[in-house]
Amino acid sequence: MSQPTSSRSNLAEALSGWPPPVLDPHGPFSNTVTSLTWVLIALVTLIFALVCAALWVALYGSDTLRARLGGEGVVKWFGLVVPAGVLFLLLAWGLTLAAGLTTIQGDELRMRVSGNIYWWRVSYLDAAGKELHADANELHIPVGRPVVIDMVSEDVIHSFWVPKLGGKMDMIPGRTNRLKLQADRAGVYGGQCAEFCGGAHSLMGFVVVAHEPEDWQRWNAARLARQQPQPAPAAAPVDDEVLRGSRLFGEAGCAACHRIAGTSAQGLSGPDLTHIGSRQSLGAGILPNHRGTLIGWIGDSQSIKPNNRMPAYRSLQAAELHALAAYMESLK
Repeated sequence: MSQPTSSRSNLAEALSGWPPPVLDPHGPFSNTVTSLTWVLIALVTLIFALVCAALWVALYGSDTLRARLGGEGVVKWFGLVVPAGVLFLLLAWGLTLAAGLTTIQGDELRMRVSGNIYWWRVSYLDAAGKELHADANELHIPVGRPVVIDMVSEDVIHSFWVPKLGGKMDMIPGRTNRLKLQADRAGVYGGQCAEFCGGAHSLMGFVVVAHEPEDWQRWNAARLARQQPQPAPAAAPVDDEVLRGSRLFGEAGCAACHRIAGTSAQGLSGPDLTHIGSRQSLGAGILPNHRGTLIGWIGDSQSIKPNNRMPAYRSLQAAELHALAAYMESLK
């Protein structure tokens, strides 16, 4: 199965460049946000110019101009009536623009994203809201099809934001919010938590991979096939190092927190690792995913992402780290 062509395979690259991602929309819902942004920028610029002009008159204008500027009529109109009118019109227009950002039409792809300290639990849902398959820190969507995402939090307030594909939405414990995304072209898009949630907040990223519709159908069918009738592991151990890594996964206690479908590892407090070998990034969008970064993350994730909930495994020898990384890499 082909992957979307993109040189921006990790979060830092996906969010770099000019114009800023929020001003470079790649979908209809981000277009809405961008339109509102440009209007606000224009209004702020106009107000700034008017304030500068009023300041110049107050400092250097003639007595007549200064008297008019300080008159009761000017204060009433430009201090009360005009601002109130502009704000009312802006609110009405903004609500009209945003009306379609959460409305479900019935043909959308359904997903649920749960915010955790400091990673994202991703679930693909059927029309009734039942989970079909799960992932972590990475969303795969088809180009040209709207996606409705149910937003929940499992600990503190987070905020889900993919600047090029849509607006941002807070994830509040005990509440489900909803956001729509859509990509108009294939590629890899960076996302970020936009609400301070703790010490490693700035390192809580993710990626959205937009496939052409045919590629996404093949990707989704392959994922669904592994769930029926009994979830199967992404790949069986194929050599001695990978086999050793699979054994170490259980012996080191990794299975207590992580799930790998088709194995005895069914932990739910950490990211699902069933397909970690095929992910674009590692550590919730902060590292490219390959064997070297896997070794570093397993050995001492705290030095890479302080305050995350995975302990450092400094007691593991180099050969053991290599074996665990080889096993993780084989899970595709």
